[in-house]
Amino acid sequence: MLHLKVDIDNRSGFCYGVVRAIGKAEEMIGEEKKVYSLGNIVHNEEEVARLEASGLIPVKHNDLKEIRNSTILIRAHGEPPETYQILKENGNEVIDATCPIVLKIQDRVKRSVEAGEFVLIFGKPDHPEVIGLMGQTGGRAQVFRRLEDLDLNKLPQEVTLYSQTTMGLEDFYEMKSRLEESGFRVKLKDTVCRHVSGRKEELAAFCNSHDSVVFIAGTESSNGKVLFGVCSNANPRSHKVAAVDQIDPVWFSQGERVGVCGATSTPQWQLEQAAKFLSTL
Repeated sequence: MLHLKVDIDNRSGFCYGVVRAIGKAEEMIGEEKKVYSLGNIVHNEEEVARLEASGLIPVKHNDLKEIRNSTILIRAHGEPPETYQILKENGNEVIDATCPIVLKIQDRVKRSVEAGEFVLIFGKPDHPEVIGLMGQTGGRAQVFRRLEDLDLNKLPQEVTLYSQTTMGLEDFYEMKSRLEESGFRVKLKDTVCRHVSGRKEELAAFCNSHDSVVFIAGTESSNGKVLFGVCSNANPRSHKVAAVDQIDPVWFSQGERVGVCGATSTPQWQLEQAAKFLSTL
């Protein structure tokens, strides 16, 4: 046996928005009527599989017109107004589990557009949260991941800059600086979620204090990619996995101290499962 000393990062695990969404789903699962989730409720394959086994049925937007008189849960990422309209027109009961932080940002983005501001959203165009934000603007905003994604010649001299909540804080402020260097006046709306960005210093310290690190996150988790970057920068012997069975014993040496941590979309049970597995090596 390797006799590893294993610690779980006490700040890892679900953020409030995900806890709230999964709690709402679990309240509904088990009733006689079917419960659908519009998209995967969280970007974690293992947790999605657990909830599916309990009775939650993920569906895609293309399926919405066929679903009638059912219960559909809106996940923490939020949705554009058109989604709610389709669901209600088909007689569905909507369980809205949009993260309260995202709801506030949706409202702020909508107000900015209504006030005549030119809105830029720093984020991934195909991310569900960004799609929901764009839905508040009636298409009168632009999404970009890199400055090169924008046609700077077609932008007004003053822009209002928002961010997808799970983008890197440093990257967001770098975009602001680069826009200003390009001659634009930037009205900054800092909408980066501090549950992600606020963890960086403590997460780096956690990784530094261990010989090696196992970071658990779903393959589609945006905040998982950001936070794993923190881990690998702090400790080059950091390993990212989506499931416990991906952990390779050859990563570790006799008697090492191993840290287990994860994204805001990683359930506590998965962290504990990994720690238990490592303890048996």
